[in-house]
Amino acid sequence: MADIYTYVAGLPSINPRCIMLWGMSFGAVVSACSAAIDRRPKAVIMVCPLFSYVQPHKAEKAYAQLIKDRVSQLRGNEPYSLVPFTPKGDNPIGMGGAGGPGGMEAYNLMKAATELGHPDFRDRIMLQTYQKLAMFRPKEYMSMIRTPVMMIIPELDDISPPEEQREAFARIQGPKREYWARGKGHLNIATGDGSKEIVAATAVFLKEALDGRIE
Repeated sequence: MADIYTYVAGLPSINPRCIMLWGMSFGAVVSACSAAIDRRPKAVIMVCPLFSYVQPHKAEKAYAQLIKDRVSQLRGNEPYSLVPFTPKGDNPIGMGGAGGPGGMEAYNLMKAATELGHPDFRDRIMLQTYQKLAMFRPKEYMSMIRTPVMMIIPELDDISPPEEQREAFARIQGPKREYWARGKGHLNIATGDGSKEIVAATAVFLKEALDGRIE
C-alpha cells in the first residue's frame, strides 16, 4: 500500500498532501494498518471493516490442514486451492460470517460474479491465504493511527459483527468519526436506501479532514 501511495503521489495531476485511503471490508483494515505505519495519508475511510478471520472451534483442524499443505508444497507439489465459501456458506477457518447468514451472502455474491463471467474474477483461494489471515491482527494497529479516521458501520452486518467494529473504533486514539448505517448490511452498504446519505457524510468528512477540522 505504501508503494502505491508513493506512485500516486508522484503523478503530476495529484497533490500528495491531499491523498486519502478508502477501503471496504478486508480492504478497510489493509488501508488502516498501512496508515498506522505510513503517516502520509491525509485521512482514512473504513467501510464495514473485517477484523476477525478464524472461528475458535475451527482453529485446530484448520491449522493442521494449513501445515499439511505447506509441507506438501516443500516436497514439490502444487499449492492447494479451494472456493472461499461452499454452497452452505462455510469455509475451513470460519472467515467472513462462515456457517451463518453472512457466509451465505458471500457465497451468493461470488456465485453471481462467476455466472456473470467477469474476466478478472476467480472463485478460488489458496489454502495458505488462511494461514496469513490467522496471523493477521489488525485491531492491534488501530491505536497507532494518527491521521483522521471515518468508520462506517452497518447496523445489520452479519459478516463483520458491528460490535467488533465499534470495539476497534474505540481503540483509535486520533481524530475519528463514526457513521452508524442503520438498516444496512455488509454487502449492501454502498447501494440502495441510505447510500446517498453515506456518500454525503463521507464527502463532509473528506472536506473537513482536508481542512484539519476533524476532532
